[in-house]
Amino acid sequence: MAATGNAEESQLQEMEEEAGMEREMDSDEEEGMGIENSDDEEDDSSEDDKENEAEIQRLEEQLSINAFDYNCHVDLIKLLRQEGELPPLRKARQKMSELFPLTEEIWLDWLKDEIRLTEEEQNREKVYELFEMAVKDYICPEIWLEYAQYSIGGMGLPGGMEKVRCIFERALTAVGLHMTKGATVWEAYREFENVILATVQPPPGSVPTCEQQALLNAQLERIHTLFRRQLAIPLMDMEGTYAEYEEWSDQGVSDTVSQKFKRALQQMEKSKPYEETLMAAEPPKLAEYQTYIDYEQKEGDPARIQIIFERALAENCLVPDMWAKYTKYLDRQLKIKDLVLSSHDRAVRNCPWTMGLWKNYLIALERHGADHQTISDVFEKALNAGFIQATDYVNIWEAYLDYLRRRVDFSKESSRELEELRAAFTRSLDYMKQDVEERFSESGDPSCTIMQVWAKIEALHCKNIQKARELWDSIMTKGNAKFANMWLEYYNLERSYGDALHCRKALHRAVQCTSDYPEHVCEVLLTFERVEGSLEDWDAAVQKTETRLNRVNEQRAKVAEKEAHLVRQEEEKTEQRRRAKADKKNQKKGQKGSRPGEKRKAEDEDNEDEWGEESEQPPKRHRGEGNQGSFRGGGAEEFMETESGLFGRRAPPCRRQEPPGAKRGQQIAPATVRKTQEDNPEQRKDDCSVFISNLAFSMEDPEKRLKELFESCGPIQSVRPVYAAKGFRGYCYVQFEGKTSVSEALKMDRREVDGRPMFVSLCVDKNKNPDFKVFKYNTNLEKHKIFISGLPFSCTKEQLEELCNDQGTIKDIRLVTNRSGKPKGLAYVEFEDEAQASQAVVKLDGTVLQEHTLSVAISNPPHRTAADKPDFSRPMGAMMPRAMVYGSRGKGRTQLSLIPRSLHRQTGSESKAENGTAPKPTGGASGDAGFEAQAKPMSNSDFAKMLLRK
Repeated sequence: MAATGNAEESQLQEMEEEAGMEREMDSDEEEGMGIENSDDEEDDSSEDDKENEAEIQRLEEQLSINAFDYNCHVDLIKLLRQEGELPPLRKARQKMSELFPLTEEIWLDWLKDEIRLTEEEQNREKVYELFEMAVKDYICPEIWLEYAQYSIGGMGLPGGMEKVRCIFERALTAVGLHMTKGATVWEAYREFENVILATVQPPPGSVPTCEQQALLNAQLERIHTLFRRQLAIPLMDMEGTYAEYEEWSDQGVSDTVSQKFKRALQQMEKSKPYEETLMAAEPPKLAEYQTYIDYEQKEGDPARIQIIFERALAENCLVPDMWAKYTKYLDRQLKIKDLVLSSHDRAVRNCPWTMGLWKNYLIALERHGADHQTISDVFEKALNAGFIQATDYVNIWEAYLDYLRRRVDFSKESSRELEELRAAFTRSLDYMKQDVEERFSESGDPSCTIMQVWAKIEALHCKNIQKARELWDSIMTKGNAKFANMWLEYYNLERSYGDALHCRKALHRAVQCTSDYPEHVCEVLLTFERVEGSLEDWDAAVQKTETRLNRVNEQRAKVAEKEAHLVRQEEEKTEQRRRAKADKKNQKKGQKGSRPGEKRKAEDEDNEDEWGEESEQPPKRHRGEGNQGSFRGGGAEEFMETESGLFGRRAPPCRRQEPPGAKRGQQIAPATVRKTQEDNPEQRKDDCSVFISNLAFSMEDPEKRLKELFESCGPIQSVRPVYAAKGFRGYCYVQFEGKTSVSEALKMDRREVDGRPMFVSLCVDKNKNPDFKVFKYNTNLEKHKIFISGLPFSCTKEQLEELCNDQGTIKDIRLVTNRSGKPKGLAYVEFEDEAQASQAVVKLDGTVLQEHTLSVAISNPPHRTAADKPDFSRPMGAMMPRAMVYGSRGKGRTQLSLIPRSLHRQTGSESKAENGTAPKPTGGASGDAGFEAQAKPMSNSDFAKMLLRK
């Protein structure tokens, strides 16, 4: 017995000495590296120290202003660790850990530094406490292994061996199911038990006593059990563990263990594709993890679902949706108090700006019976978390007030809980008025929902209808008296808990004050008097409602008359402008006709339209379905519509732009004259044609040039450039012999020609296809897409893709350019889902790229209203961009529309821009000739005159 005990103690001492020697070697290596570095940089050390001290001071000042600056905490810790300032370093780490969960790297560095310090102080409990904090932040196998390794060093202390086993068991519970890293924890545990086995084995040749044999058998059973437990779990490289067990076990592998191993192996094979996808994907792998989570939830193993959620959150800790899904699963499925509450706590520490996580945390605390002080403390932290919207504060107050209401026993007339509830309601109203309104310049609760709930509680539970009426009076004085629904809410409250007298008073006040739906309120009053009132009450109600409705109708008539007057004024102005233009044009024609040799030419122009064709041919309107115009996620760039105007007519020979070097008046060769009059419109096939735009006006011989550009797409039947009086207009039609060539031509969209991007789109005759859907860029919130501004003009698509690749799967990147193809410093990046886009906003906003600070936000294109449109009463060249603010996006620019003024449509502010048929124009007070254009069909001459206006 004594010999065995001495041998065991000597083995334990050897293990402790080995662990201590390893730590001493690590410490010596670190110190040696520090000495070597100091020798190499001795000349610059003083300057570096001063710079580091100044930077440390700056970071500390910044944190004193904004303690929630995560990157500032990380930079400060790195500098303090370089300086070797251990006390300030420990303080900085503690401050950061109070606000945020720390990453695996930060924890491991902190633990190694503290282990080195505690060896000198002989105080291991501080390190144990630090390890306990570390394992709560994230599921990290490396931290658990470090924890177990450190505990082995204290195995000689009382209860040391049991403590080591306890830590290993907790590690298996936490990370033992980790498909790729869990096996390392199992192997470390078995290695530890094998070392213990060597200490209890008797020396060779000796006969063990009964007690020694019992210790030996117990230790062997521990190792057998570890092998069996591990082989029943699907892990990578399971076959190697099974072979190791066969070799180690003298009795072989039992059938039960083999069956469990086969089942686990089958499960591993099912999960292996998901693991391989994760290994091949780039961080943060959000989409891959979500697919894996969906699979595990279908399988239904709670432990495996938990571990995959934890793995996903370790790499996507700033994604609120992932935390919400995880906590929701724990709340509804596992329902384990410690696990649920710790997960909620980690969620709000990672994403403190997300109100929904705090709200769910408060509910979870109440569900699991947390004490009142704990819930109140969490609520106070939520108020200081810095929510993004004013409505978030309303929602968090509502959640807390609901909790306080559920605590009250309303069977008692007065209680401490009831007084606390009323005090909380009063404080919430003061908070919304003083804090929220000052911060957001809005109350966040315009409908006074908090006060409405308070009034209902007072009326229903406390039977205090007088207090409820006082609250409703306050609600109405906050600008709600003009809304019918607010009065009807008050009426219903009085109807349920008050009396007929106050119901009648409420309805009479509603009839007098309501401005949105006065007819409905009048009808409710008359219905009430039919049921409750006397004849005198009925007469009073009829007189009241008739007087009110007459006044409302008079006001509406005045407004309609005023609007009609404005419309007439605008129509008169439009008619005056039209007559002035016609007079000016006739005057110019008269001047041209009076010149020698010009009479014949003027007469010829009068006999034909300006397109060189008969006017019976209806005009064509074209629209490129998503192929032209810049990529738009918002109103920050120019666009071009070709739905109305610039049609594919050929110009007469006299309108052709002369080539450079040609003498004025020189006759053009007959071979170069276009056969405009010989073109038969009936031979034109829109389904075999494409519309080309944004070409340079100075292009020489556009017909020949475009034939060369598009001959690779297929046989070309004709090329029809569009000309005006001054020459080529930059538009053209290319008609192929077959439809298959059109798809090839569309691929050339945005190809650079003479320094400008060439736009290629489909050619559609809207007279024959009235239901053709006009493409409109989305102007709604695009949660899966981000808008980046402040980019350097030299930024390329590849550089932007490299910057955004780490945030998720990128579906598309568009750099915004003007019509000449020059960059504007703006871009849109479309991700696979909303979570990736929100994570990209958090991580990329404020990033510096080539000395340019980037601004990143979720794409939220503004709605274009009449006020946003250019003033067509001024020349186009005189229009300057206006700075505009559109939500979180920042500044936008007024878009310049290339639609002719006469064809410009009026779009109501309520119309929705979507990929569908454009809404029909409604009557308005602006526009020039648009009303006439919509009122009757126009001939080719009419369209030509409008398009050629200057």
